[in-house]
Amino acid sequence: MLIAIAAGIYIYKCIHYWQKSYHDTLKAGYVEKQVTLDDGSVINYVEGPDNGDALLLIHGQTGAWESYTSVLPELSKKWHVFAVDCYGHGSSTYEESKYYLDANGDDIIWFVDNVIGERTVVSGHSSGGLIASYVAAYGGKYIIGAVLEDPPVFSTEPDHFERSFAYLDSYKVLHDYLASDKSECWEAYYLRYCLWGQLYMKNAMPGLADYAQKYSDKHPNEAVQFFFMPQSINQTFKYVKEYDFAFGEHFYDYTWHAGIRHEDLMRDIKVPTVFLHAKDNFTEDGILMAASTDEQARKAVELIGNGCKLNELKSNHLIHWYHPDVFVDAINSFLQPNQ
Repeated sequence: MLIAIAAGIYIYKCIHYWQKSYHDTLKAGYVEKQVTLDDGSVINYVEGPDNGDALLLIHGQTGAWESYTSVLPELSKKWHVFAVDCYGHGSSTYEESKYYLDANGDDIIWFVDNVIGERTVVSGHSSGGLIASYVAAYGGKYIIGAVLEDPPVFSTEPDHFERSFAYLDSYKVLHDYLASDKSECWEAYYLRYCLWGQLYMKNAMPGLADYAQKYSDKHPNEAVQFFFMPQSINQTFKYVKEYDFAFGEHFYDYTWHAGIRHEDLMRDIKVPTVFLHAKDNFTEDGILMAASTDEQARKAVELIGNGCKLNELKSNHLIHWYHPDVFVDAINSFLQPNQ
């Protein structure tokens, strides 16, 4: 009986891990909205109650604003939170001409100026961390601080990219999938060829891929879920139905960066900044299994200067989900003394 109960709890957490934080976010007073720019582009976002200075959150690739629900209720207590869907994600515009660091970044700066219109701390995760870096560097008078959450700084530049987990696990696989006959769904194809599967569960991956295909065939409009796998696996596919693969293709061929060198981007950030970095590790043949190396993160912090604070921790990439207290503390370090 106890084994059955434990199994039931495990299965429930694997599938429903996101529901409590999502409902808590709605209870905290968050409302989903949209704004249309002059060129017709739509930015979808969620806004919380006005309980302090503005905080802008920018999710990582294949994510959506909902990926921040683990921290949104707590952040709403002392901040006026805005969390956007990047172009090509969620319910924002799907337009390939916007899938560039400067194009997406400039429109988010427009969002700060025209929708938020007040003192703003900006934070972004992963590729969203690079967009947040752009906003922090070039965002103008309203930007007062930045929290960069494990951005792939330097590691996604041409000299390093092909030796990184991100390239071999995701972007190369995505590129190959787009060039294939697409005889199976993306989730199945990914599981068949992803790096982490080949490294740690090689014999199990064909079966997982077959399961994903059967699930997709039965639930074509739903995120693929594994009731028997950890939530980290299900998170991989949670928002992929609302993701334009052309966004990832621009990351694969490096055009997403729009010719902006990371060294210049980091040096141009002049506002107080906290850099959250999940410490690196490598495979036996030297593949980087992290967003960036410890050395690259420290180089970024040095280039930012201005007292930039580096917080290195042992974590997976999604720090705000698995270490919400660390993330909230980093954000709250920008609170005014009377808040």
